[in-house]
Amino acid sequence: MSEKSKQEDLSKVIAEMEQKCVEKPGSVMAYHHLGLVYRKAGYFDKAVAALEKAIELDPFSVESLINLGALYFDMGNIDKAQAVNEQALNINQASAQAHANLGLIWQNRGEALKALEYYTDAVRHDPSLVTVWLNMTSVHLMLRNDEKALEAAQKAAQLEPDFPMTQNNLAVAFYYNGDYEAARKHADKAIGLGYEVDRRFIDALNQEIS
Repeated sequence: MSEKSKQEDLSKVIAEMEQKCVEKPGSVMAYHHLGLVYRKAGYFDKAVAALEKAIELDPFSVESLINLGALYFDMGNIDKAQAVNEQALNINQASAQAHANLGLIWQNRGEALKALEYYTDAVRHDPSLVTVWLNMTSVHLMLRNDEKALEAAQKAAQLEPDFPMTQNNLAVAFYYNGDYEAARKHADKAIGLGYEVDRRFIDALNQEIS
């Protein structure tokens, strides 16, 4: 499908969702989905307004709060992203995604230990979150918890072995654990899956193996 066709389809979906909101002004889901479609189309201000309307209709809509927080993060408004995700967590302490989002926010701020706390809670509630395991790998490496980094990378690779980034992270984790042959194996797999492995990492790996 061409880019023009995709835009036309998206415009059609937006028009349909806008009409649904007119027909059902009290529908939380109508405004929620309109916000998601606006976000996909790049209309961030409209997406914020739609999601805020969904939350106005249902202040306990954790899903709408989480999506609004993710939107604020995309817009670079980290403080608002944090506040909205914390609001979601106050409603549902078991929300894995809210924990994950707050982990990313603290990682973005360079607060590795704080990020790790939230990531750990996220995978405790939902161990299938591959992105969180990947982020945990990075944070553990930052803290030089090399063995824990490898455990997190292996968990991500078990969940999605053909996702290029899981293989790249596994290669890096093996490298810092001193298993250079395993690191080479997974770096090659990442490259085979289309991932652009950092040339400096490849050079460092070659130096250790030679």
